[in-house]
Amino acid sequence: MQLDIEQLIAYFGGVNALAEALKQYDPKNAASTAAIYKWRTRGSLPLAQLQKLSELAQHQGKSLDLNAFIKQQPELDKPIMNTSNRIIIFDTTLRDGEQSPGAAMTKEEKLRIARQLEKMGVDVIEAGFAAASDGDWEAVHEIAKNIKNSTVCSLCRAVERDIRRAGEAIAPAQKRRIHTFIATSPIHMEHKLKMQPKQVIEAAVKAIKIAKEYTDDVEFSCEDALRSEIPFLAEICGAVIEAGATTINIPDTVGYSIPHKTEAFFRELISKTPNSDKVVWSAHCHNDLGLAVANSLAAAQGGARQIECTINGLGERAGNASLEEIVMALKVRSDVFGLETGIDTTQIVPASKLVSTITGYPVQPNKAVVGANAFSHESGIHQDGVLKHRETYEIMSAESVGWATNRLTLGKLSGRNAFKTKLTELGIDLGSEEALNAAFARFKELADKKREIFDEDLHALVSDEMSNLSQDSYKFISQRVITETGEAPRAHIVFSLDGEEKHAEATGTGPVDAIFKAIESVAQSGAVLEIYSVNAITKEAESQGETSVRLSKNGKVANGQGSDTDVLVATSKAYLSALSRLSNNQKIKAQGDI
Repeated sequence: MQLDIEQLIAYFGGVNALAEALKQYDPKNAASTAAIYKWRTRGSLPLAQLQKLSELAQHQGKSLDLNAFIKQQPELDKPIMNTSNRIIIFDTTLRDGEQSPGAAMTKEEKLRIARQLEKMGVDVIEAGFAAASDGDWEAVHEIAKNIKNSTVCSLCRAVERDIRRAGEAIAPAQKRRIHTFIATSPIHMEHKLKMQPKQVIEAAVKAIKIAKEYTDDVEFSCEDALRSEIPFLAEICGAVIEAGATTINIPDTVGYSIPHKTEAFFRELISKTPNSDKVVWSAHCHNDLGLAVANSLAAAQGGARQIECTINGLGERAGNASLEEIVMALKVRSDVFGLETGIDTTQIVPASKLVSTITGYPVQPNKAVVGANAFSHESGIHQDGVLKHRETYEIMSAESVGWATNRLTLGKLSGRNAFKTKLTELGIDLGSEEALNAAFARFKELADKKREIFDEDLHALVSDEMSNLSQDSYKFISQRVITETGEAPRAHIVFSLDGEEKHAEATGTGPVDAIFKAIESVAQSGAVLEIYSVNAITKEAESQGETSVRLSKNGKVANGQGSDTDVLVATSKAYLSALSRLSNNQKIKAQGDI
């Protein structure tokens, strides 16, 4: 039996009226207004309080029949579906998120993010598109070797070569999945695939059978599903279920749907698909209309039990559904959804900051859950309310998502072993003694400049040091920047280009402009500066500055990041990093998107 608590409270005239009535009836043991709000939010109340409500009703001369407040769930409203209340979180930051312009990651960077996702409790990590390039295959393979608790997945087209590359890449994983897809909307079948519907079904079934040679866990996606015809979707989904698919993904590939349509679509499709109860139904929504999270939650209400999402909503065009928003919506509004995840929410903010640092995509301050202003209160009324009782203006605590004290319990006198232990706690494995020694030396330098070291500082430091140890063409050595009011700033930069030391000098309208012009006087890259941004890694005034530079040339886009307590040094590092990535960007973009 599940009581409709909202209706029960309304029976007594609402929250305030009930609180006042209880106060008059039993002043010493009366429930507060805040407590009654909690009953309504949680959808439950203590048995002792339920007894007190019965006594209150009798005292008021009312007859309280609890049967009248039992939630009704007519069979007509129930599609044939997996009735579990557990939502599988499928993270595609390393695959779909990487398709953001300039967000391509190295193998080492992907592994660092994968370890954080595993630590956070993500169920499935889509590590990449193994057939897209040798680099992608190696990254997926490396993640498969190192991740133990999460399922490691590779995306592939419904093409035999792609599927076999994916199967080989994920082979070392303890838990592995192949995710294959083909387009199902009329516009895609006609103009992109140039295939008839029967041919598409045949290709899908064949893909599932090949994938089953490598793993029993096979996911099938109908690309552009929300613009597909339900009778055809039911037919192809039924066919791949019979062939052995265990998860069916219904993506809103172009971000076209709206929530109530999405819920209805899932309900109808699941009810019309043969053997729909034998698979997990999944949602993968894009954010072109700003509705990716809303559509994902609507899909869950329509029967989906897996949601595909990314950290910070990263992804091509307007991005994907944001993992942190989905997880916290399900947690905070459990009274509405009645669904849960296996995510350790205290790891959300660390994951967000790590992805932001590695990709060079800063998080906007007013971003839900992970934005710097998410738990800030400017209004005097709000500040007063929060000080008196946090829940007046906060529906979740900052600590619950990881906005906690994250100072490194080390100082400039700390030893190398303590430093290495801390890196291990953060999921960072530098891979060699050379890299560890270099990072430790940088840590000592940073500890001399800053009183307090934060986890974010370490992530930025390691990213910077790994860039120095990589095969980047351009590497920062030193610089001198002179700026004086009324005079044109001048920058003298020393950097190496393919191991050869270069000296560059130029003036500019400002110190940053002078730095960029100095580097370009030697590099002669012809690249266009798309974005330059500066962010403080932590809050204090002595924080490291983290800079991001995005360059484009001939259709290629590359991001570069740099960090240093001197923001102008960070700026030079970021520009040189972007130049290296632009010159080394040989990645082949996989055909087709989910």
